[in-house]
This record gives sequence, structure tokens and C-alpha cells, in this order.
Amino acid sequence: MARAPLPPTSAAAPVEPPVDPRKQAVEALMRLAATHPWDEIELGDIAAEAGLPLAKLRGLFPSKLAMLGGLTRLVDEAVLADTSDDLAAEPVRERLFDLVMRRLDALAPYKAGLRRIAPVIRRDPLTMAALNRGAVNSWRYMLASAGIRTEDALGAVRVQGAVLLMARVSEVWLEDDEPELSRTMARLDRELKTAGSIMARVEDVHRLTAPLRGLARALCSGRRPGARRRERSDESLRRTGEDFAPAI
Repeated sequence: MARAPLPPTSAAAPVEPPVDPRKQAVEALMRLAATHPWDEIELGDIAAEAGLPLAKLRGLFPSKLAMLGGLTRLVDEAVLADTSDDLAAEPVRERLFDLVMRRLDALAPYKAGLRRIAPVIRRDPLTMAALNRGAVNSWRYMLASAGIRTEDALGAVRVQGAVLLMARVSEVWLEDDEPELSRTMARLDRELKTAGSIMARVEDVHRLTAPLRGLARALCSGRRPGARRRERSDESLRRTGEDFAPAI
């Protein structure tokens, strides 16, 4: 008897990428923030919107503010993943312009929620200070991705300046509903000009005061600049077994 053919093998279903519960929670918060006042959003509401048990949410984030920090990290990852060397030879101003606009593009899906959150956050100095710390960490990586130094003597000034620049541009961006974002880009252009002028003066002052800083370090150390060298010489003579009596 002829053997019956085997039934055709069905194609394997595509494997869905694992869902990041942190992203689920952040996006749930931003959806709620787009339609509800910030102070009316409870943790249980976020857990329900994200489809997560409250205990799971607690393990991911301790607070709504921490979830805003999680949004910053999601945006960081998106911008850094899209970084290329295409603008490496361009002036710093052009690199920063591109960086800020790519960051705003990554924030665009959350714009409705941010628009309602921003006025509430600005009225709370403690929350602003906490978010600034996260923004400083974020922009340290943003500037590094654009080939801008962050770890030298003026690195902290550059990073904090970038945070302030982004905050000022974001104020316009939140109210700019034009597809071309012409108002946002005009504001960014002005802020970059101002920041460039300020940074040039800071670098000039830093360069001119370098000798004074060296003198101040020597005075604060409590010894003359040549004292350490002389002590080493004295010690080396003692190690040879020679009697040593410095001249009076």
C-alpha cells in the first residue's frame, strides 16, 4: 500500500521580541499624563494601564518621578542607537543642533503627556533639582556621542549648559505644533549662538587663570613648589648611608 504523504508543515509563527516591562510602565504613565492631571495619577492606575501587577511595578520604579527618569533613559537609548559619524567633521554647533533635534524626535510620541506634566514640574523646586541630576547624566552621554569633551576641567560646565539649552528649547517645542518645527529650530539656533559666545568667554577665562590656579594649589598644599623635590633628594642621600647636614 502506498504510504500517505505527510501533511505540510505549517510555517513557524514569528517570534515576538520580549516586552520590556520598564518601557511598558513609562509609556503607560505618559498615556495617562496626556489625559489626566499629574497629581491625580495613582500608582495603581499606572500598573493597570501597563498590564502589570503593582508588585512588579514596585520592583521597576519607586515613584512616578523615577518613571520620568525612565523616559529619559528610553530617549537616551534611542538617540545613541541612531548616532553616526556623518557629522564628525562638522563644527560643534552643527553637531549640537542635530543632537537636540534627534532628541526631540525621540520625545515626540510623549509630547502630549509632557505638555501637561511640564507646568506642574516647574512649580516644584525639589522635583526640578532631581530631574536636573538625571538630565546631567543623560547629557554627559549625549555630548560624548557628538564628540564633545565632558571629562576635562570644563566638562561639567558644558554638560550643565547643554541641559539648560535643552530646557529652554523644549519650552518652545512643547507649544510648537507645526510639522516643520520652525519655531523650535529658530529658538535652538538662537540658544546655540548664545551658548557658543558664553562658552568662548569661559574658555578664555579658564586659559588666562591657569597660572593663578597653579599658584593657589601650591599655596594650599602648604609647601613651596620645590619642597617635594628637595625632600626626595634628601631621602635618596640618606638611603646611601651618607651623613647629610644641609647648609644653614
